[in-house]
Amino acid sequence: MNRSASGSSSEVVSVNWTKWIRQIHRWLSIAFTLAVIANLVAMAKEKNVVWVGLLALFPLIVLLFTGLYLFALPYVSKWRSGRRTG
Repeated sequence: MNRSASGSSSEVVSVNWTKWIRQIHRWLSIAFTLAVIANLVAMAKEKNVVWVGLLALFPLIVLLFTGLYLFALPYVSKWRSGRRTG
């Protein structure tokens, strides 16, 4: 069984989970940027295509949740380490 320096295998799972969340967040930010660029190009060509505007919403919504998770991660880990005093 994989164990970290503190001896907890749940920390290894948490680190792997966090690594995946970070990777997903990075790729979604690229997808969001490309969707915004596509929206700007469509607006510059004066095409009224609603789905191009909505194209950026899916990555943006998922970015919200992954970003909130990554934002709260240091606070939660500090809170959890403070609870374990013994």
